[in-house]
Amino acid sequence: MTDIYQSESIYNLIPREQVKMEKLPRYMSKFREQVKQEKKMNKSASRTMGPAKMELPSPEKFLRKHSKEPQLPEKKPFTYADDGLRKPQLPARTEHPPVGMGSKRDFIKTNAIDTILAVPRKPQLIYADTRRGDKQPLETSGLLPKYVKKKDYGQTPEYLHQRKEDVLRAQEEYDEYVKERLRQGAMKQLSEEERLSTLEGLKKNWEDLHHKYLGLSIVMDTTPKKNNKERLEMEMKQLERDIELIERHKTIYVANN
Repeated sequence: MTDIYQSESIYNLIPREQVKMEKLPRYMSKFREQVKQEKKMNKSASRTMGPAKMELPSPEKFLRKHSKEPQLPEKKPFTYADDGLRKPQLPARTEHPPVGMGSKRDFIKTNAIDTILAVPRKPQLIYADTRRGDKQPLETSGLLPKYVKKKDYGQTPEYLHQRKEDVLRAQEEYDEYVKERLRQGAMKQLSEEERLSTLEGLKKNWEDLHHKYLGLSIVMDTTPKKNNKERLEMEMKQLERDIELIERHKTIYVANN
């Protein structure tokens, strides 16, 4: 019913201009020609369908019986690599040497002399390290005092002498440099009283900072508190390093400038 009423509306009596939708031109990629060229270049004959012509098997080459079974190589007589260097085999028990060809060497007497003159073998030194009697070689265990038998045992190594000489030479050069600077007036040496007074002053400053540090709040809930604590810790560490430096060195030089 709605369609009927809409068609009979007075607005439909006024002729309307029909608007024709212009169809956009078909999209053509700018790489169309390039793709065509690449397709022609990569195209090869018989790429997916196989070769155009195949050689048919000959009817005479059919599968024969036992043709695929492994075949053993031909048997060859076995020979050793040193077959030519081997001694001749011993004669059998039933064979006798020819008349007049017997051996004149007395093997029993020769073996007895060799045994008497032979040096007895020394037994290998071992030690048992378990209750079951497991044995280990003693030479590699570190229990034998073999290092004390060396010629240079107990002597100072050569590299330690060289290092000591280098240290002494460096100290002499430093002393010469200090003397030269003192001669030029660029440096002065602190006296013992000045060194002790400086040390006492550093310790007094450290005690003051330590007293302030102990008076800090336990809860560090604000940024100024944290910064103040870090500053005190840094200053105390610096004072500790300075105190240790002055206590370790008895002779201290200070530049004039």
